[in-house]
Amino acid sequence: MAILIADSGSTKTDWVLLEGDSIIATCKSIGFNPYFQSSEDIYIEIKTKLIPVISKKLTTITKIAYYGAGCSTEDKIDIVKEGLLLAFGTILSEVNHDLLAAARALCGKEKGIACILGTGSNSCLFDGNTITENVPSVGYLFGDHGSGAAIGKTFVQDYFDEKLPIHLKIAFEKAGYSREIILENVYKKPMPSKYLAGIVSFLVSFNDDVYIRALIKNCFSIFFEAQVSKYTNAKNLYVNSVGSIAYYYKDILAEVCKEKGFLIGSIIKSPMDGLIKYHS
Repeated sequence: MAILIADSGSTKTDWVLLEGDSIIATCKSIGFNPYFQSSEDIYIEIKTKLIPVISKKLTTITKIAYYGAGCSTEDKIDIVKEGLLLAFGTILSEVNHDLLAAARALCGKEKGIACILGTGSNSCLFDGNTITENVPSVGYLFGDHGSGAAIGKTFVQDYFDEKLPIHLKIAFEKAGYSREIILENVYKKPMPSKYLAGIVSFLVSFNDDVYIRALIKNCFSIFFEAQVSKYTNAKNLYVNSVGSIAYYYKDILAEVCKEKGFLIGSIIKSPMDGLIKYHS
């Protein structure tokens, strides 16, 4: 008997088919978020990308453990469950928020603070079993502090306000960005947070630039102030982080964590290894 694990962010979904403690198959698809996609959208992507990879093992699947961005309310969870129902029939589906995936992967059975720093951001206080406290992230317009979207938005704001160092402004425009193109993508096209987070792929070429490091450090500082500092007994617990932004800028993240007086815990790129261990 096998379990299908899904770790879905706004950008991509990692799928692992697990039989006991053995990985039978892996697959990647686009990310799902029920705030932006319908059950039909989810079903079509699964049918196109995932089913061909696991078709020979479909009859062995007894449970689907799905963790996804946006799965924070019953109506949004139902959108995902309906998509899974269309794709897999009546196989038992457990749909949880991606924050629980982060907590289980980072903390295991221990108490701690779990953070997501990827396209978006979130955090929680985990007691080793359940999430006991959560400071709402409220999305890229009003929150997502420290995320790729927040870093991209801050950089773009400085670009619009003529605050960028001239060498970065020139390089940014040579890379194909302009006021008109940015506004078109943010205001008229789907998934603006994903577009803003994508700007980080430009910034990585300038990781040693004083301005870029200061910008990222400031975004992380805001994240600690707005999110991490709000948790009960926060400075006596390890702060653990998962996501591409946390992983690729872990030196800056650790620096800010230490300066703010918190205990730095583990920093990983993806929660899947921890989820495999949890569900084995």
